[in-house]
Amino acid sequence: MSELINNRQKRQEKLKAIIKDLHAGADPEEVKQRFKALLGEVVSPSEISEMEQALINEGMPVAEIQALCDVHVAVFREALDRQLNAAVEQSLAVSETKIHPVQVFKVENRAVSRVIGQIEGITDQIADAAVGSDVSEQMQKWHGLHQQLMEVDKHYRRKENILFPYLEKNGITGPPSVMWGIHDQIRAQLKQINQVVTGNAIVDRGLTRQIGDLVKPCLNSIKEMIYKEENILFPMCLELLTDQEWEEIANQSGEIGYTIISLDELLSEDETEVEAEPEQQANQEWQGKVPDGLLKVGPGYLSVDEITRVLNTLPVDITFVDKNDKVRYFSQGKERIFDRTPAVIGRSVQNCHPPASVHIVNRILSDFKNHKRDHADFWIQSRSMFIHISYYAIYDDQDQYLGTLEVTQNIQPLRELTGEKRIDDFQP
Repeated sequence: MSELINNRQKRQEKLKAIIKDLHAGADPEEVKQRFKALLGEVVSPSEISEMEQALINEGMPVAEIQALCDVHVAVFREALDRQLNAAVEQSLAVSETKIHPVQVFKVENRAVSRVIGQIEGITDQIADAAVGSDVSEQMQKWHGLHQQLMEVDKHYRRKENILFPYLEKNGITGPPSVMWGIHDQIRAQLKQINQVVTGNAIVDRGLTRQIGDLVKPCLNSIKEMIYKEENILFPMCLELLTDQEWEEIANQSGEIGYTIISLDELLSEDETEVEAEPEQQANQEWQGKVPDGLLKVGPGYLSVDEITRVLNTLPVDITFVDKNDKVRYFSQGKERIFDRTPAVIGRSVQNCHPPASVHIVNRILSDFKNHKRDHADFWIQSRSMFIHISYYAIYDDQDQYLGTLEVTQNIQPLRELTGEKRIDDFQP
């Protein structure tokens, strides 16, 4: 056993040396030949993940690994393809009623690939058309296909908010962070392309340039992400996660939704929730004593069920992060603004944000802990909403930091109010 461990450690050192040389500017083709000579034709997905994690642990910035992620995969692609072709198909059954999350991701990838193929056909036609040509019909088709393609955001959100937390619980934090950064790049490109497909339907040099400089690189990035998922991420996850964890991931996936394909194709009907019996405390003489089944909350008394329903009825989303920066609670109102799934409970709040904004999160938390400030406010425009986000520091009676409360609300309807509406104006 020790010999196997030593061999794996030696391979890891060789892999890291190869990647470090790439980052130092070595020619990828020369490095690819070194890889073959040093390690042969086989490298496992988990080894690549371990290598990236080790480089991050040693201080290599996530952004640097992210920038050369495609080059890493190009070096190992032949070995990964060889392993994939030789692999025995693994059973992906979670239960009799649920499809395995990996199978769901793969079905979505096939749907996304079909849409990309259609878009590439249309954009090739537009790029080959003469300047001044009317391409209204092609642009209309492209617009419809692009709206489908933008649904890949749900695919990425399920990875970020459900799958990645389980990897983090198993000690894998670096590779998910790298992938999340690439997701954000793709999202930004898709938003830019959305402006292109709703623009001028007459071919000009600007349109053809955007197809070459923006559209094609974005489509290639999505295709590369599909390859990384199916040849590195998913095999590693199947090796690492337990059946129970996959069951939990399957149960949480429907909350975010699916990409292009319908829910009916993937999941059975939701199980009927069983509600707890109501508390039987009416007309009780309390006289300062906490009634059975209730909790003392400030000046009053509430059951756990009542507390939960009160918090879920508030017209805001709230999330509590404890003093150790772990997510401990979030409300579950009817319409959430940002994704929250049970998988985030116990997750470091830093891992709940895109890599590019983690330093801001750390700064706010540091200020709260050091009493430099006790709240921070932000507001953004998104999806026809004007979203107000507030972070509040929470302290105990001795002024010791207990955690942070995030409060998020769509205040667009409030901004549109005018005049007055008094309670006397209420119409039954």
